[in-house]
Amino acid sequence: MRLQFVGCGDAFGSGGRFNTCFHLTGKNVNALIDCGATSLVGMNKLGIDRNAIETIFISHFHADHIFGLPFFILEANYVTKRTKPLTIAGPPGLKTRLPEIMECGFPGTKGMELNFPLELRELEIGRGNDVGSVSVTPFHVVHDDRAGPCLGFRFEAEGKVLAFSGDTEWTEALIGLGHDADLFICESYTRDKPITTHMALALLEQHISQIRPKRLILTHMSNEMLAQAAKIPYETAEDGKIVEI
Repeated sequence: MRLQFVGCGDAFGSGGRFNTCFHLTGKNVNALIDCGATSLVGMNKLGIDRNAIETIFISHFHADHIFGLPFFILEANYVTKRTKPLTIAGPPGLKTRLPEIMECGFPGTKGMELNFPLELRELEIGRGNDVGSVSVTPFHVVHDDRAGPCLGFRFEAEGKVLAFSGDTEWTEALIGLGHDADLFICESYTRDKPITTHMALALLEQHISQIRPKRLILTHMSNEMLAQAAKIPYETAEDGKIVEI
């Protein structure tokens, strides 16, 4: 499988990076992981065929992770003339929240008729959910449950395991989420200073021997973290970066 970082930035575009959005492809997989407000711009820039995307997984309901969906859906309906079914999978509450987000962004679209089948799937937390050719286990992480429940994901597909922390401060849930994963993408907002709702790399480092990922990539970094990137002894994400899993 292959993963491309469409956007790996924080909510504020630190370092000029787009909001969170990863494109995962394989023999039988074509999915997005999160779709932040800038994601359609990023996908256009990278030449990604949006009509080929079958599933969009949403970790939580903050704008930098979900507000790209109105743009994606309207472009699919009116510009790219999508006819292929699309599944959007995310936390409980998705079926209520997405229409509200659509209406907020583009009044009158809450109940619009689409030219393609759209399924909204609310994932069961703590167990495997089969979504197309992907098995995904959502973990409840510690971020801001006004925008959730906020999820991290453990994906299994085509013999590989991809783990994504979502936005979270340190929580023991990340040990099971990322354990022995072929690729663990983990947010790392600060270097040493713990803050509420986001990860300090120093805390992740204390537990990395328990998680034991085969490959670790840090994402969702603040300006403070980006300024230290050359000194960080771990691989870091970049918009457009491609990773073979």
